[in-house]
Amino acid sequence: MLDLLIDFDRWLLLAVNGSPSLYLDGVVKTLTTAATWIPLYLALFYLVMRNNNSVARIAFIVGCAALCYLLAGAFDDGIVKPLVARWRPTHDPVIGWQVDVVNGYRGGKYGFFSAHACNTFSLAVFFSLLVRSRLLTTALVAWSLVNCWTRLYLGVHFPGDILVGLLWGGLVGFAVYRFYTRMLHRYINELNFVSTQYTVTGYQRSDIDVVASVLVYTLVYAMLRACLMLYV
Repeated sequence: MLDLLIDFDRWLLLAVNGSPSLYLDGVVKTLTTAATWIPLYLALFYLVMRNNNSVARIAFIVGCAALCYLLAGAFDDGIVKPLVARWRPTHDPVIGWQVDVVNGYRGGKYGFFSAHACNTFSLAVFFSLLVRSRLLTTALVAWSLVNCWTRLYLGVHFPGDILVGLLWGGLVGFAVYRFYTRMLHRYINELNFVSTQYTVTGYQRSDIDVVASVLVYTLVYAMLRACLMLYV
């Protein structure tokens, strides 16, 4: 049964991996780069800073976001990947030669599970629960899924790596949020906001629009950069 699942995972990866388009290669390579998303992280920090009334509370939220990263990606890279030692598709002895790679990028040896998937989805779940905005939730889940797609396109993760990464990231994001609310209720009386200008947790909708706009602008940047790469 396990062999059948592994074979199906390989087949599914080869079905979605790569394309003949150099333009799409450029878009994906930009989107999968961590530095590309720095503006989004800054926008989330702006959202937190604008909508919380003390340095301690801002620092606590930022610390919880860092905890998401630590329990998701750092746990994965430092413990799970070397322990499980499952080859990335690009290094897989069975299908490695069939994988379409971009600019020679093959990643490290081991790929189970995807740090891109668990990191981004843990943050998406945490901030979605924190802010309670349909727009922000949609934007952040889409951001996480775009990152997952880039890893499949580049052939550096199997779909199973992505699925487990999403499950672990979702669990981490929810657990960190539960920790946040427990500590918040112990030391701070949280208010519920009833207004079209704010979410129920007190986040101004115009500030959420900033985060969503930054995400859109980042996608546009990736597409424009890919165009430029074709002519330089």
